Amino acid sequence: MLLPTLQRSGNPLADPKLQVETLESGVLDLPSFDAMLAQQGLVPLRATGIEVLQVNVGKVCNQTCRHCHVDAGPLRRESMSEDVASACLRVLERSDIPTLDITGGAPEMNEQFRRLVVEARRLGRRVIDRCNLTILTAAQFEDLPEFLAEHEVEIVASLPCYLEENCDLQRGDGVFRRSIQGLRKLNALGYGLPDSNRTLTLVFNPGGPSLPPPQLQLEEAYRRELHARYGVEFTRLFTITNLPISRFLDDLLQKQQFAEYMQRLVAAFNPDVTSGLMCRHTLSIDWQGRLYDCDFNQMLALGLAPEFPKSVAEIDEESLKQLARRRIVTGRHCFGCTAGSGSSCQGSLSV
Repeated sequence: MLLPTLQRSGNPLADPKLQVETLESGVLDLPSFDAMLAQQGLVPLRATGIEVLQVNVGKVCNQTCRHCHVDAGPLRRESMSEDVASACLRVLERSDIPTLDITGGAPEMNEQFRRLVVEARRLGRRVIDRCNLTILTAAQFEDLPEFLAEHEVEIVASLPCYLEENCDLQRGDGVFRRSIQGLRKLNALGYGLPDSNRTLTLVFNPGGPSLPPPQLQLEEAYRRELHARYGVEFTRLFTITNLPISRFLDDLLQKQQFAEYMQRLVAAFNPDVTSGLMCRHTLSIDWQGRLYDCDFNQMLALGLAPEFPKSVAEIDEESLKQLARRRIVTGRHCFGCTAGSGSSCQGSLSV
């Protein structure tokens, strides 16, 4: 059996069904993720609550990054509507979920972004913006840094390297320079500065089929190099493992590195990090309002287990209780979150 390429002629977008079939195929002769959990006595994997409502407002973005697991870009049109945003806010109003995590695409390009921020802050919730930094320098978004600061939004920003060449290789020519401009704007507003309550988190992910280095050691290098080279400050660094889905999976297949990478992830399985997996405390919502255990399952179209609601519009107080203890849907891509020090939207699970 030959492993397929996900890059289809005339259509640069990956097919979620084909991705799942590739990941779960027997050609690799690797255990399933559930089988590995069973060996460790860790099944069934269940949620332990809902601490984060992660809302992906769509795939529209001002960048086209090489390893984007969302397949986002300037030509995408998928974008959350007012009705779906209202349903998300109703969930916050009816619950005590403390954090709204807004992602995309470039989430700030969605028309509902500022409303979500304002209303969630009015409810006293912590708000996270998953920002690509270059949007802060884009035309028509000149006031965005001030808006984020005014509403005390925490910023989690991708910067895969402190070296320009490495960053641009993954994210596109000129992205690093615009990212530094964005960081300087944020620093000028107090983001990332010592003793500031305006949190600025940077995110590293490897440029190829390898696991991230230790998070604290890399954070020290980032802090030293960004300050010395550009005078830039930040609060902390997250390291995130590249999951074998979407553009990164396609890249692995084209370079014939898929089997090797999957074997590396499986060999590095760490049962000690399973208690902190983000799926256990996060509920993910896509731009159409559909529900998932995590953003990665969302991109593979792996919805919640059949017994649970399928849409944010269906959530009520009783179903919230059920969702907080739900069975998690898994696949081989989950080995990316349990390899080595573990990986989540909050960075390494073991530092």
